Amino acid sequence: MDDTTTISEAATSTADKEDYPLVFLHGISRQFHQGDATLDILKSAELAVWAGQSVALVAPSGAGKSTLLHIAGLLEHPDSGEVYIDGAPTTNLSDIQRTRIRRNDIGFVYQFHHLLPEFSAIENVMLPQMVRGLGRKAASERAVELLSYLGLKDRLSHRPAELSGGEQQRVAIARAVANAPRILLADEPTGNLDVRTAEHVFGALGQLVRASGLAAVIATHNLEIAARMDRRVTIRDGLVVELP
Repeated sequence: MDDTTTISEAATSTADKEDYPLVFLHGISRQFHQGDATLDILKSAELAVWAGQSVALVAPSGAGKSTLLHIAGLLEHPDSGEVYIDGAPTTNLSDIQRTRIRRNDIGFVYQFHHLLPEFSAIENVMLPQMVRGLGRKAASERAVELLSYLGLKDRLSHRPAELSGGEQQRVAIARAVANAPRILLADEPTGNLDVRTAEHVFGALGQLVRASGLAAVIATHNLEIAARMDRRVTIRDGLVVELP
């Protein structure tokens, strides 16, 4: 994209898919009502993320990080504005169409791993693939590949209760990318981990983003980890602002 092309133009152009972001939030506004008061969480916010790019979302609690991620992941509708996924608008899509995009194109990682306790690490990563229709053998091979890449080759048969916090979160990351999504959204994925473990998990996550060409937006309070990502943004007065 040259210097004269705006992000909005790039996002909506159909000439060359490499010219526009994989995920683009354009003019996003979101309000919440508490009694007679109206809280403006996002006000015409803009955020564009290209394939292979990692963006750290650094903002205090209550600033709207989770809201922004939920809107980007089509879990929540904005009051106004448009969410483009691979250049295509999503606002007027049906719930079934939005669900299909989430299932095929978007991976989510949360602060708590939400692993199924009765299943092993490999089974937790196999399940979303099998739900999508992949056969058991292929799902198993993909799960082993991902977990091994994340340093869990010797923990495949362990259930979540038998894994450390960092290991559980790495399983959650593997599960999030098991169906080869193009977008990864993570909401404080290391918020419950100690600093050393958090750095290890983020290192593994960064390697995965670079290797797979994901467009990743990761909310974090850890400024040192954020500094290692491609870009850093915050939410200020309802706007997404680039940080140095």
